[in-house]
Amino acid sequence: MRTRVKICGITDEEGVLAACDAGADAVGFVFHPKSRRFIDPEEAFELVAYLPPFVSSIGLYVDATVERFSDIEEICPTDRVQLHGNESDDVVRRCGPGVIKAVRFDPDTIAKELSRWDGIDEVDAILIDGSAGGEGTSFDWTKLADHTHLTTKPIILAGGLTPQNVGEAIRTIRPYAVDVSSGVESEPGVKDRDLIEAFCKAVQSADATAE
Repeated sequence: MRTRVKICGITDEEGVLAACDAGADAVGFVFHPKSRRFIDPEEAFELVAYLPPFVSSIGLYVDATVERFSDIEEICPTDRVQLHGNESDDVVRRCGPGVIKAVRFDPDTIAKELSRWDGIDEVDAILIDGSAGGEGTSFDWTKLADHTHLTTKPIILAGGLTPQNVGEAIRTIRPYAVDVSSGVESEPGVKDRDLIEAFCKAVQSADATAE
């Protein structure tokens, strides 16, 4: 199975084009005002127009109310919504369908989290990160490998991924997709074309090795 690639935290036209040129499957727009990669919905809507067919747009929210989510969706509708906070089951359902639910990896709670979100139809995939709020902290992937069987949902791996370590992460977990933001930046919020290209090539190489 080919590992899909999402480039998150896109803030400008150059970042969108670099992701698409490198073969990314999705790009993410952060609608969390406290993030260094926050983008206004109006600006994100303009960038969505640059996406070619079959490259998905994903809006990222952290503990947003359903009302705020709905307001932003009217301005900049996206193909999927990524909920990266402590949202309740009810909020997740009301923001669906098409939800990617992010959870922080903790050996003591990951089994419970996977079981919880596996049971909600509106959740299309579970993203596992090393920190809350999508700030990209790495974690021990080998400790996650023992738990992935607990969900039928596709697993998206995030948290501190770079062109140098994504191959090892893929071979360890065999996720449906990988999600990168800071690992392909020259500075916070500024995507680096060469790093994006290197990341996508590393994913392709890992897939070939795994097969």
